[in-house]
Amino acid sequence: MPLGTLDRTPPPFFKQGPSALSKLVVFSAVALFLMVADLRFKLTDPIRTAVAMVLYPVQWTVLKPVEFASMAGGYFTSLHAAQKSEGEALQRLAAQAERSLQLEQITLENQRLRELLAMRERIGTQAVGAQVLYDAADPYSRKIVIDRGQTHGIEAGSPVVDESGVLGQVTRVYPLMSEVTLLIDRDQAIPVLNTRTGVRSVAYGQPSNNGDGMELRYTLASADIAEGDLLSTSGVDGVYPAGLPVARVTSVERQADSSFARIQCVPLARVQGTLHVLVLASTAAVLPPSPLATPADAPRPTPRGNRPGVRSTTP
Repeated sequence: MPLGTLDRTPPPFFKQGPSALSKLVVFSAVALFLMVADLRFKLTDPIRTAVAMVLYPVQWTVLKPVEFASMAGGYFTSLHAAQKSEGEALQRLAAQAERSLQLEQITLENQRLRELLAMRERIGTQAVGAQVLYDAADPYSRKIVIDRGQTHGIEAGSPVVDESGVLGQVTRVYPLMSEVTLLIDRDQAIPVLNTRTGVRSVAYGQPSNNGDGMELRYTLASADIAEGDLLSTSGVDGVYPAGLPVARVTSVERQADSSFARIQCVPLARVQGTLHVLVLASTAAVLPPSPLATPADAPRPTPRGNRPGVRSTTP
């Protein structure tokens, strides 16, 4: 085929039409015209409104999953924050409860210490404050150990009281601690005075499984004693100062076959759980000597017939 017969025109795919610069100018002019017309005459408002109405359901449907995801994230975030706040609140509540218990304990301890100081002022004798360390290990005795000993001036036999009354007596002294035998011990006895009748007697310790107490022994069945009578120290033994509260009568049993009454008492001092005590100075040092005791340096009486310078008249 001769070359002159060939069609040299470009195929339609490669036809470019107007130039790019011409298109830019035309479309810029159209865009500028539309902007001016929309600004002046609001030509596109109806179109914009119609498009918004058509696209609103689509937008609502598309945004709902996003809102649900956001709500779910917020729910779990607030749940975690609420659980964290609850844990912190429980910790604060536990700390406040602990502080409240400590405050109650401190308040009770301060009250007992104030009562102990009032007891010390009321007694008027020399006293040493002490703290109870622990109970004695012997299960067959009623003893406690205090944190005062020989270095603090504690002597064996000194009476021990708390804010309510007589607690016991120091029975063993160490350099830094002492052992106190309580009134409810079976080997303890204390002279007491019935504050209502003025009758003296002796109270003995009586430990038991039902409750530790005391007993007035060798009291006649006809004696004037009743439930509720207050027993205090009589002071005749030279150990306990007179007038200290000791116990209260709880029961009086009079039997026909016995000339003695069975009298049960409960100690006024807190024999269980006491924390602070007062160790009093024994009153034996301030008591006058017994008139029956003969001084060691007193001259012995000489028989009349053997006196120097005196002639005996006996045959």
